[in-house]
Amino acid sequence: MGGLKLRRLASTLLSPAAPPSPCSAADAHHAVARATAHHPSTAPPSAHHMDALLAFGRGSRLSAAALAGAFVDRLRAAASGQGDAAVALKCLVALRVLLARGAFILRDQVLAALLRHPASGRNPLALAAFPNGRSSFAAASWVRFSARLLELVLLLPDAPSSPDADYLIALPNPHLIAELAAFVAVADAIRQAPPPPSSGPQPNALIWEAVRLAEEDRVAAERNIAARVREMAERLETLSLADAVELVCVLRRVEEGSAAPAALEWKWAGLDERVVGEARRLRERAEGVVLRRTVEERRMVRRDAGGSTSARVLVPGRAAAAGGNVVRFGSTRWGGAVSAWR
Repeated sequence: MGGLKLRRLASTLLSPAAPPSPCSAADAHHAVARATAHHPSTAPPSAHHMDALLAFGRGSRLSAAALAGAFVDRLRAAASGQGDAAVALKCLVALRVLLARGAFILRDQVLAALLRHPASGRNPLALAAFPNGRSSFAAASWVRFSARLLELVLLLPDAPSSPDADYLIALPNPHLIAELAAFVAVADAIRQAPPPPSSGPQPNALIWEAVRLAEEDRVAAERNIAARVREMAERLETLSLADAVELVCVLRRVEEGSAAPAALEWKWAGLDERVVGEARRLRERAEGVVLRRTVEERRMVRRDAGGSTSARVLVPGRAAAAGGNVVRFGSTRWGGAVSAWR
């Protein structure tokens, strides 16, 4: 009996321990509170705290949902009253890291928690009116910008991190144009980001971490824009009139992204000139497609208007089997009368 107990004890001590999977709402709120504490107000979440947050993605779906809900509650509390920009910006930085490095189940729950609710309209990232309060103007400005950027990042397609030719080829034309527009929106938002604080003896590492994440998003958006511009160039002649018009509008926004707005001491980099040049050439070709499609549709309208008495559909009548009667429907698009004969 004693030997059996010893063997059980030895197996328990020697077996690899499974990592604990936090799952309760209290655990999630404590982990978020530790990672986004106000003090120190200029330091981003530490690597130790980020590892604790990422561990929620290795548990159950309930564990990931509890963490996402805790972040939403923390953001709302930070935006209430006079506002706490340090806590809010730490939440936004941590959420961006979780979306980039977290497990699928964690990313899925964070996405569901942060998107605008279709029924109530509640949007945890609606921080455009975040108050300055006791926070510095730079910190409050970066809260507003980071929340808007994260909102746009959530709308990006669930595509491969690096542009994949097989993925792009399989996309229908409207979906490809919509994805191009989504990445252009991200690049355009980053181009208008506020300037970071000047690097003094004690730089604000929290804001500079937000700057680093925004720059990563800009580079990724530029890479995806270039891939989709090249793919659209291959299938330009297959576009309908509506798709060609939409593409021209999106490409004009790409061209406008070549120059960054003027800033006092800081200027965000615009899109690469090669990408802008490819977009400009494609836009010129797309305008030619718009012109041709417009002419073709006008010809079709005139042809339909002039041939309103032509036959459109021949449908056998009920008595076709007996007497061979056929009912002929004239054009009803322009008010043509329905005629029948025996």
